[in-house]
Amino acid sequence: MTIERDNGEFPMAEANKLVADLMKPDPKIYWPDFLLSVTIGWAAFAVAVITPTFSVLGMVSLLSSALLLYRAVLFTHELTHLKSGTFKTFRFVWNMLCGFPMLIPSFTYHGVHRHHHVHDVYGTSEDGEYLPFGAGNPLGIIGYMFLIFILPAFFVVRFLLLAPLGWLLPPVRKLVWRSASSLTIDLTYERASKKDDPKGLWLFQEFMAFAYGWAAIGLVWFKVLPIKALIIWYAVAVLIFLFNSLRTLAAHAYRNPGEEQLSVAEQFLDSVDVPGHPIITTLWAPVGLRFHATHHLFPRMPYHNLPHAYVRLREGLSDNTIYLRATRKNLSHALTRLWQDAAEADRAKHAHPAE
Repeated sequence: MTIERDNGEFPMAEANKLVADLMKPDPKIYWPDFLLSVTIGWAAFAVAVITPTFSVLGMVSLLSSALLLYRAVLFTHELTHLKSGTFKTFRFVWNMLCGFPMLIPSFTYHGVHRHHHVHDVYGTSEDGEYLPFGAGNPLGIIGYMFLIFILPAFFVVRFLLLAPLGWLLPPVRKLVWRSASSLTIDLTYERASKKDDPKGLWLFQEFMAFAYGWAAIGLVWFKVLPIKALIIWYAVAVLIFLFNSLRTLAAHAYRNPGEEQLSVAEQFLDSVDVPGHPIITTLWAPVGLRFHATHHLFPRMPYHNLPHAYVRLREGLSDNTIYLRATRKNLSHALTRLWQDAAEADRAKHAHPAE
């Protein structure tokens, strides 16, 4: 499967004019959205812990907790795009209520995701958020999905065991920072070396995740909480990774084998918008991420304005042909296209093996 090329010039100047007034984030939307999601999510978590696991209420509570905490977790995507020095209180509260208890403090995504948006990095082997799923064997997609069961355990080991070892042993700290501190889909990704942490930010976040994790274990050990609380936490984490993995697979076409840089238009056409149903699609792609292709055109646009931007560009561009080529009808359509692209690429490789 070859990369989808832009057969014309993408009307970027015209697109910029259409959405120029949609670039300012609104804290009056961020705060209630996040606080309602995280509060009800943890309340549903508590209900799932105290009710019979396989009762209707227990299963509904577990699913509700996972969906709501998933939405809360994905605010980390907004945090990495917000201008540095802004939303300081929001960043702190997000970590306290979501990042630390889920063992994914904001430093694990900050920087890594911005790297994904760098023009000459996107889709290449240096991009930790990109794997050529659409350019290879479709079985790789299935293998990626199986990771959801072990990823929560990885974060438990990373913050509860490796973090304190790193504080004592500098070589371990360097290794953990480089190879075990990034929310990516490429498990071989390595962060740029970090010689020091002058503000103590990532070290503080690492310690807090460590403290939250061991505090939870301590509460179970002293029978303040039932051991079921840890089991439900793991189940919720697996479900969150499940939803996010499906969303990730639907976010791009992943047609670039990683050997060449793509133009802005080609990066857009390698990304995916799924406007879908305003409620159902938002469950698996919350916080504006159903408009992922549009997000790649305007990375600084806040999530609450992406639906408006999509409508304006669809209706307002003098020629929206290229823009609509990145749109899929729903999750099933996006995943089917990805699987078909991968299967076609795999057949082509076998039909014309490299000499």
